[in-house]
Amino acid sequence: MDHLAAYMLMALVMSMIPGADTILIMKNTLHHGAKAGRFTILGMATGLTFWTFIAVLGLSVAIAQSVYLFNTIKYIGAAYLFYVGIRIFLTKNMLSLEAISEETKTVKSSSNRCYRESYMQGALSNFLNPKTVLVYITFMPQFINLDAHTNQQLLILGFILTLIAVGWFLILVYVIDYVKKWLKKPVFQKAFQRCSGVLLIGFGIKTIV
Repeated sequence: MDHLAAYMLMALVMSMIPGADTILIMKNTLHHGAKAGRFTILGMATGLTFWTFIAVLGLSVAIAQSVYLFNTIKYIGAAYLFYVGIRIFLTKNMLSLEAISEETKTVKSSSNRCYRESYMQGALSNFLNPKTVLVYITFMPQFINLDAHTNQQLLILGFILTLIAVGWFLILVYVIDYVKKWLKKPVFQKAFQRCSGVLLIGFGIKTIV
């Protein structure tokens, strides 16, 4: 692998650029707690790992070269972001886990459902993101030594990308969880909820453009 330090820096920059993952992690952390944010990150990591193995198997190139398959993934991914965004935007009140614990005796089942949903949001937003395929066929090959085992290098680069993204988002979750005690005002909660919905819808539109 050539220029590994440069690759890691670029991977960090790509992770830090706000996208659908950032919005989902911030939203789930703010409304449901740090654990929900970490479950969202776990889902995201699952999606990236999936695409890493797809790339190693050579299927990412086939997907990118198949207009029908690529567009199918693209439109399904956009539809999913639309769905999540509209759902968030129209929800009148997104209860936090603290509120749930005060109002119901079924805290454990409610919390588990919240964590499952957070995980699935993180996973599906990556499973259904065709632009991730482009990262594997345009960005990563620039750092691969063609004289060595390309699949092994691609596997390592994919896991490095995943680890860097996970590390960055864990820091983001920690920061949001730390400062959210100052952000619990209903006005801010409602404004952030609406903004999250609009941004996810916007990312859905960007996916198909």
